[in-house]
Amino acid sequence: MRIVEVKAVKDENPNVRTLFFADDLCSSAKAGQFVMVWIPGVDEIPLTLSSIGSQSMDGFSSVTVAEVGEATRALKSMETGELIGVRGPFGNHFETISRSGRALVVGGGIGMASLMPLIDRLTMEGVETTVLLGVKSRRDLLFTERLSELSSRGGINLLVTTEDGTYGAKGLVTELAENVISSERFEIIYSCGPEAMMHKIFKIAEEHRIPAQLSLERIIRCAIGICGSCVLGPYRVCKDGPIFTSDQLRTVRDFGKFKRGFDGRKTPI
Repeated sequence: MRIVEVKAVKDENPNVRTLFFADDLCSSAKAGQFVMVWIPGVDEIPLTLSSIGSQSMDGFSSVTVAEVGEATRALKSMETGELIGVRGPFGNHFETISRSGRALVVGGGIGMASLMPLIDRLTMEGVETTVLLGVKSRRDLLFTERLSELSSRGGINLLVTTEDGTYGAKGLVTELAENVISSERFEIIYSCGPEAMMHKIFKIAEEHRIPAQLSLERIIRCAIGICGSCVLGPYRVCKDGPIFTSDQLRTVRDFGKFKRGFDGRKTPI
């Protein structure tokens, strides 16, 4: 574990904050990898890297946290100059396609955090990329500045949906994805968000015979494949994931149906 200083913070929306820090190992991470973040006196939690130092102008990496419990509340309340502990990066990463291909990136809510370094990488490599962002309401939008800047430069084609229609198109991002996939050609689909959403994206990708890479979430304690708390079918999310391909997910019966709680029991998704 390395102790790092929070160099800057950015409120993405009322419930989500991004914390920036400098760390050599995180700076060399790949899109989709995660770190274990220690909040002194509180807990250690897994968070995906929402930016990678080697891809950013200031050289900072970042994690983005939504307030859902004690640990995330404590982390979200941190300000510039405070200290956190970082282990990692861990896990595998998104595999990008050749410049001649077209990519579709589908993010739901805080799941966009995992996809932001991927979007940066795709645009740097000149891949034609369409990004779909789905949130419940206008107040839940996040990474708006980064995405708008990429869109204005022509780096991505950005489409946004809100469930209540307060911004962009009204409806679910899965509905928009189905429409876009039916009318355009894509070589690959990337996605991260609520598992029910990703399961629907997976099904759409299968119907159109498009390979997909999805970033999955499970309870992670050790992050090195020992404790077994993150088991998903025959896989351990911390070691074999968090990125899973269509070929892998076809064999996982629990995907989109069940998760395990802190007591190890299955709970419906």
